[in-house]
Amino acid sequence: MKTMEEAELCFPQLFNTSCKKPTQPHTEALLIYILLSSVSLITVFLNLLVIISISHFRQLHTPTNLLLLSLATSDLFVGFLLMPVEIIYIESCWFLGDLLCSLYYVLDYMISSAAVANMVLISVDRYVAICHPLSYPSKITQNRVKLCVCLCWMFSAIYSSLLLNDHLGQPGRSNSCYGECVVVINSTAGVVDLVITFLIPISVIIVLYSRVFVVALSQARAIRSHIATLTHRSGTVKAKKSERKAARTLGIVIVVFLICFCPYYYPILIGQETLIDASSAAFEIWLAHFSSCVNPIIYAFFYPWFRKSIKLIVTLKILQPHSRDAQILH
Repeated sequence: MKTMEEAELCFPQLFNTSCKKPTQPHTEALLIYILLSSVSLITVFLNLLVIISISHFRQLHTPTNLLLLSLATSDLFVGFLLMPVEIIYIESCWFLGDLLCSLYYVLDYMISSAAVANMVLISVDRYVAICHPLSYPSKITQNRVKLCVCLCWMFSAIYSSLLLNDHLGQPGRSNSCYGECVVVINSTAGVVDLVITFLIPISVIIVLYSRVFVVALSQARAIRSHIATLTHRSGTVKAKKSERKAARTLGIVIVVFLICFCPYYYPILIGQETLIDASSAAFEIWLAHFSSCVNPIIYAFFYPWFRKSIKLIVTLKILQPHSRDAQILH
């Protein structure tokens, strides 16, 4: 019969080297399970709606929407693959072995970096569309976008493999006991990761969206200056609405990105190593993954076509003949 101390171990047969099972008060653990499971389900549901909408309706097969499709795919993987694993191991030990632990984190970094790269591509697309509208059709073609998306995923896979190369070559090197799944990113690799997946992307997004905001503002002022005297008041309202919308979108994009990723990169910013533990469901990891739940709201719910396509999907009208040719954009 097992003693109380043995019952608290992940591997009782390895008494001296086994980790202790994570324990939390039952009520607290139940609330965490419900909350995180809800986030995971919502993330999967929202991104599935985006994927089905863009894939099904021919009218939505545009370069911009291909980028949204790629972003939704990476966010779907977060909700469908990464979040469930972290939920399972909140009060459990890691029983899948050291190699799968390392591969899990390679997948995590690949999906996360691909999502960030997709956000940068979307900001470039919006910049060209608004600041250089006449040259947009020739510069941003579907073939070029498909190539950029493929390169984005390919480089994300290579980058994550190089970043965690030591852990792939020596799985479990950061584990202090059996039943643990821990990856430690040293300060040098952490700085590289900080620059590539945070500082450079957020700088590009801020610069491009700032330019978009300035152009939108100048366009609104130009429209306002050409409005007739009798419709001056109405035109001012429309222009101000356009300005507010541009400012709001810019603010949401930047603020959400910073809120979700700053806590994760905080140890690197103060010169510490980054420790990631799958069995602890760290707040920083979940907050970074939570952006996958918010992304479809920011990048898709702002589009009227998405609301129309949701109605057709929920009411199962997409199963009707010729539904692919529905006029979603009108």
